[in-house]
Amino acid sequence: MSQFFTKWAGALALLGFFGVGCDGPNNSSTESNSNLSPAHHTENDTSANAMVYPKDPHSCSQPNDVVVKHLDLNLNVNFDEKSLRGFAAWTLQQNNPEATHLYLDVSGLHIEKIIWEDGSAAAFTITPSTEVLGAALAITLKPQQKQVRIYYHTDPDAAALQWLDPQQTLGKNLPFLFTQSQAILARTWIPCQDSPGIRFTYQAQIETPPGLMALMSAENPIQQHPKGIYNFSQPIPIPAYLMALTVGDYQFAAVGNRTGVYAEPGILQAAVEEFADMEQMLEAAEKLYGPYVWGRYDLAVMPPSFPFGGMENPVLTFATPTIIAGDRSLVALVAHELAHSWSGNLVTNATWNDFWLNEGFTVYFENRIMEAIYGRDYAEMLAHLSWQDLQTEVQEFMQTRPKDTRLKLDLEGRDPDDGMNTIAYDKGYMLLRLIETTVGRKRFDAFLTNYFESNKFQTMDTERFLTILNDSLLTPAETQQIDVQTWVYQSGLPANCPKPQPSRFEAIDAHLKTLAASQALPPKNETDQWSTHEWLHFINNLPPQTDRSMLAKLDAAYGCTQRNNAEILSAWFNPVIRLQYKPAYPKMEQFLMNVGRRKFLMPAYRSLKSSGQLALARNIYERARGNYHAVSRQSLDALLGTDF
Repeated sequence: MSQFFTKWAGALALLGFFGVGCDGPNNSSTESNSNLSPAHHTENDTSANAMVYPKDPHSCSQPNDVVVKHLDLNLNVNFDEKSLRGFAAWTLQQNNPEATHLYLDVSGLHIEKIIWEDGSAAAFTITPSTEVLGAALAITLKPQQKQVRIYYHTDPDAAALQWLDPQQTLGKNLPFLFTQSQAILARTWIPCQDSPGIRFTYQAQIETPPGLMALMSAENPIQQHPKGIYNFSQPIPIPAYLMALTVGDYQFAAVGNRTGVYAEPGILQAAVEEFADMEQMLEAAEKLYGPYVWGRYDLAVMPPSFPFGGMENPVLTFATPTIIAGDRSLVALVAHELAHSWSGNLVTNATWNDFWLNEGFTVYFENRIMEAIYGRDYAEMLAHLSWQDLQTEVQEFMQTRPKDTRLKLDLEGRDPDDGMNTIAYDKGYMLLRLIETTVGRKRFDAFLTNYFESNKFQTMDTERFLTILNDSLLTPAETQQIDVQTWVYQSGLPANCPKPQPSRFEAIDAHLKTLAASQALPPKNETDQWSTHEWLHFINNLPPQTDRSMLAKLDAAYGCTQRNNAEILSAWFNPVIRLQYKPAYPKMEQFLMNVGRRKFLMPAYRSLKSSGQLALARNIYERARGNYHAVSRQSLDALLGTDF
């Protein structure tokens, strides 16, 4: 996710993160604060076994006082105003009888009024807003009232929302909307307790213009409603970052009994063919680590501006169209998002400091799914590419922010997106892989199955996981052999980091040696059989002496610049930009104008900047910026030093 910084100390003090509470001075109030009164405690508010919520430095909520349990959401989607308007009604549980306020996170929301279930107006205040955290909405509790309804509308610039004009869609006829709530952007479209440690159920009614379909991270329709009115239910408690909404010219097609695809009509058939193994993936996942609890597993194809490869919204994964390659070579992303149904959605990191517990587990699980379906050699290629990415990122981070190469992070005072990088994903995966090879797959699988079952619908922090690991799996000798503490709490990569050795890369390595020695190219009858992963390994490891003439030779032989596989193109653009191979620049500019996936954008723009082509980078970005999601824009604004 995006990486951007802000000055937080004063802002955090206003929001109460230094022990003064979130009900301090405010800069706006719709209702008078003069009638504040303490809430009355009832016997059902708390119990001896009430959950203790962790302190989250990225949320103003105080769930150990009052926590949200259920959301009734009613929103109208207005494309002309680029706004959602309606109400969020929260059912509350009071955990502290002395509590006087409910605290919600908000950012850029326009609060119109707040009422209790008896129809009376609620007194509330809003603290001064900060750039990243937004503000605290403090609602004065009222005795005997357990549901509060907040009427509001979103800002056109709400960071979670991307509003697309018809020309930015595949069909070119109807507008499109999608949300991206992770990590702390749910507060820009729903007033909520925006912390991964707080779960709630929800129901929603979404009204759209006719001709469009609304979908959410819930039970979804398969046909458009003639009046554009859609009702949703999510009976399994989820955290706010998994709240999701998309509205567009969707059609649905089933892939299996429990799996299907939503997409614009022009790409639906291609998507169905690309994701034909979804049902098989779901079955493989269940055989590994237990039942899938979410009912259906469907996938919605987003527009190219979607900033990530995928987002693991329960029931409905959002996926970039860049993985539709025509040969199912990039569907590991689907396996990854499916795996999140266990690691992340079922057992969730308590705060974003423990992000690796979501992503490291998911990369490991993804690899096991891919191995089950496509074989060990195929999965090992994916693992090796992850290892390569990890080496690069650790090397870069050790020069600029070495503490961020630790698995257990300290993100207080920073945006949690700073921790959402390769370290959490691939270093976390390598640790779990090392544990597996140390104790054996049979023992590790039994441990993981029990881990997911025993901790489902709960949060997990690093310290608790390590306790479970040592108590339930590792012997003292194994703990010492793995050196888990170093992996988790020290910077860099330990010396015992596994290095996957895929047999299918051995032939690629031989061709790379030949290329370095004699500039002889691999024969085309071989390269025609290469998978995407073999091409990535080849391009990523071109000899250091590669120059423009060699790029021209490779381009003439294999048509690298004219490929439509986004992963291969993105890798190809690295040497293209570094060596300023100008014949590929029109394709590179076209790619940057039309693809919004941050994984592809950041390396290209970073390479343009580092190679002395900052003016060109800014020129392309100025023209492309309107096509990017806010998450991508904020990262690129910081990288390129632009002011739009």
